[in-house]
Amino acid sequence: MAVPKAAVALRHVKSVMVRLCPFQTNVETTRIFLEHVNSKKARASNINCVVTTDVRHDGSEPVVDIMFADGDRLIMKGANLTAAEMLSAFNSRCIAKDHKAEEKTKKKGA
Repeated sequence: MAVPKAAVALRHVKSVMVRLCPFQTNVETTRIFLEHVNSKKARASNINCVVTTDVRHDGSEPVVDIMFADGDRLIMKGANLTAAEMLSAFNSRCIAKDHKAEEKTKKKGA
């Protein structure tokens, strides 16, 4: 399944941990998400973001655990989601954090 290149920005992300068993049949979407997050352009948006991959051979379902700089956490189970859904959920959370940061700077300036 081809997923169009989505703009992934890691500005507000502290860490991304991807856990997967590569021998499972439902791991493709999680690997595609990892490919987007681990791209040069995404990594350049926050050089302090730690992206780790935990590869297991235990038959466990793929999980993406994202920790944001403000302490929020987003956990996605890739077995039941498409790559587009995972990227959309991640980007919508990042956009919400961008708006929140903009509001804080406007309040400080006022």
